[in-house]
Formats: sequence, C-alpha cells, structure tokens
Amino acid sequence: MSTLLEVSGVSVSFDGFRAINNLSFQIGDAELRAVIGPNGAGKTTFMDIVTGKTKPDEGHIIWGSMSRSLIGMSEAKIARAGIGRKFQKPTVFEEQTVQENLLMALRKDRGPLAVLFFKPSKPDLERVAELAEEIGLTDALMRVSGELSHGQKQWLEIGMLLAQEPRLLLVDEPAAGMTPAEREKTTAILVEAAKTRAVVVVEHDMEFVRRLNCKVTVLHEGAVLAEGTLDHVTKNQDVIDVYLGR
Repeated sequence: MSTLLEVSGVSVSFDGFRAINNLSFQIGDAELRAVIGPNGAGKTTFMDIVTGKTKPDEGHIIWGSMSRSLIGMSEAKIARAGIGRKFQKPTVFEEQTVQENLLMALRKDRGPLAVLFFKPSKPDLERVAELAEEIGLTDALMRVSGELSHGQKQWLEIGMLLAQEPRLLLVDEPAAGMTPAEREKTTAILVEAAKTRAVVVVEHDMEFVRRLNCKVTVLHEGAVLAEGTLDHVTKNQDVIDVYLGR
C-alpha cells in the first residue's frame, strides 16, 4: 500500500506551549485509522495542521503520489487537493432537503453563476442516490435536513464530504451524542468509505474505536506514544499510565 499522507518531524507551539512535538504519522491510500489520546494530546491541532488551518513551526507534510508539500498551501487548496474534514458539530443546510445538500456538495464548477443556474443532470441525481444509500438516508432524500436526528445529520455531513471525492477524510468524534444503533451505522459508513480512500477518525469512545477494528495511533503531548491494534496499544504501559489509568 502506497503512502498517501506523510507527516514527519512536525512541531507547533502556541505562546510557548508545544501543542505538537516532533510528530511523525503516515497513512496509506485506502486505510482506516483511529487517533486517540487524552485531552490536550494534540489531536485537533494535528487535524488543523494537515488541513492548513495551522502552520507548523518545523517539519514536513507530504501528500499524494506526486509528493507535494502541504505546508504553505491555503485551506481551500488543500481541500481541492483531496483532503476533507468533518468537525464534531454537523454543519448542514437545515432549510434544504437531504438531496439538495448532497447536490450542493458535488464536485462542480463553483462560480456564482454556476451555483445560481445549477440544474442537476441525470448523473448528478444518480450520484446523490448512491451517496444517500451509502449513508443510509435513501428514505430521507426529500426531507428537510433540519428535521433529521443528530445521527442522521452527522451521516448527511459525511455524505456531503464524500460527494467531494476526497482521498483523505478526517472525522472528529463522529460517535458523540449518538444512540447505539446510530453508532453502529456510523461504524459501517466509515469502514465502507475506507475501502476506497484513507479515513482518520479522532475519537474518545473506546467502544466505538474497537468496532472500527483498525490500526490505532495514540497521541500524548503532541507526539505519537504508541501505534498498533487497539488490544496492542491498550496493553502498553505508557498508554495505561497517561490515558487509560485516568
């Protein structure tokens, strides 16, 4: 499996506090990875650095088969290069239907006129139907998004990101506030998405991480403390001391 994203020797400080400390991380083309760690471990800052929201003080971030450096690229350019991010709180257009939300998210010419005069083509509608099936919202396509449950809004937002055909999807605490049935469905959506792209899930919930059944990276004080299967990292004494023993 070829490496899609390689972060090496990255550090970043805020007012003298080292949020990320000589961090190295890599993920392959079609891989699911969970990132865990105590509060303040650098999980959010790690995602901020990869998406261009925060500029590192040192280190390298290399992307894709062309080995492009992401450092210095704008957030919009990084998104266009194929990195999608889902924040903890879903941001969907509440007044629009599920179908309209997904249509707006498709990779298209996004000039103001194009948006104004956008008429979905047959392939657009077929792609939206595919996405709706993937995220379990086929029956809700014509519903106004504001009426959806919390879990359904999360799935819709994942669908909107998938509509942009990202090669790497960064997902922040997708299981928060979900019912057990919704969490199970979320697991299935992420596992399926990772068959054709890289998916990084930042999560606190160990049960959810166990269900993902993937390699786990444990962050602590801005660096990688351990990496491996969940069983492997949860037996690691350092991990027990800083994270699980709390």
